[in-house]
Amino acid sequence: MAGGVQLKGWALVAAFCTAHVLSILGFAAFAALLPGFFVEWGLSSTQAGWIGGIYFAGYAAAVLVLTGVTDRIDPRRVYIACALLGVAASLGFAWLADGFWSALVWRMVAGIAVAGTYMPGLKAMGERLTGLHPSRALAVYTAMFGLGASLSYLAAGELGAILPWRTVFALLAAGPAAAALVIFVAARPHAPAGAGSARRALDLRPVLRNRAAMAYILAYGAHCWELMGMRAWIVAYLVFSETLQRAGLTLWSAAAIAALANLIGVAGSILGNELCVRLGRRRVVVTAMLASALLGCVLGFGAAQPHLLVAALAVIYGLLVMVDSASIIAGAVIEAPADQKGATMAVLSFVGFTASFLGPLAFGVVLDLAGGRYSVGGWGWAFALLSLGGVCGVFALRRAADRVDGE
Repeated sequence: MAGGVQLKGWALVAAFCTAHVLSILGFAAFAALLPGFFVEWGLSSTQAGWIGGIYFAGYAAAVLVLTGVTDRIDPRRVYIACALLGVAASLGFAWLADGFWSALVWRMVAGIAVAGTYMPGLKAMGERLTGLHPSRALAVYTAMFGLGASLSYLAAGELGAILPWRTVFALLAAGPAAAALVIFVAARPHAPAGAGSARRALDLRPVLRNRAAMAYILAYGAHCWELMGMRAWIVAYLVFSETLQRAGLTLWSAAAIAALANLIGVAGSILGNELCVRLGRRRVVVTAMLASALLGCVLGFGAAQPHLLVAALAVIYGLLVMVDSASIIAGAVIEAPADQKGATMAVLSFVGFTASFLGPLAFGVVLDLAGGRYSVGGWGWAFALLSLGGVCGVFALRRAADRVDGE
């Protein structure tokens, strides 16, 4: 696949970050419009959890192959093909989704598409970078997932207020189409480091034997359980909280608050990585995980509190839950040998996004069992379950190697 002008340095990082944001423009569309789907399709909270989580199940099902093969073939090729698949997924949902089962199919396809853009994009960028601190470039790129999620909430929420949801999904297909074009133009073809290696493609055993990398991989799973569970349900939670407020006391829409919570998470992720460089990776990550778990419980049981307080808690939670994101990914990538980085990212993504599938689903199940979506206690216990999963990452990090802490 020819083309490309091969940008360098921060210009290259900016191009890949722009494409990354565009590629996930439809990421939060279902979550942002979930209150309407509850009514139109008669969904239960458990069914909504399935649709919210199946996106990540699709990601997890495909990522071992789509990221693992980037040790052998140019990840740029994988990225462009899967960005175009993302276009098809958004248009398919817009034209063909009419209930629980069809929504499952198209959201799963959307997750498969992101599996071929997120980590392959990171690897394609890293292979072309020169003269930059790798963990800083990595932190900026991974933090852009939060920016993309924020824009997705905002775009879907605001467009959904004035347009039919089918039109919203069709319009959001423009994002991954533009992402494919950006990568085609900004990066020339490039042979990956492991192209001539004798090691079998998709051989994950060296990754599983790398104890330091696996510690960060397991911590990433715990992080994704909490983060993606929050992202899948935050708009519906905020809409419920609005129903408990006195008339006229709500200041911002639920979609706008969710967008701000995800946007501030971008700064949290970059700041967290800088703190790791200065204070030590495990210390910062463990502190952030414990703090976000505590605040998640407070937010969940606080739906009836004043709107301004609930909004503030949601935004701060969005910050804390992202502080450890780039730092955990950087820890795993730094621990991987050059010819195993693609395989390491594949395992990292598989574990993380399997947890991302289970988190929203478990949230919906607990919400149904603990009183339903009109119960403060139901929301509180569902958020508490997310927090409990996140705390598990603290125990995983006890196995991390000391040498990563100062990098």
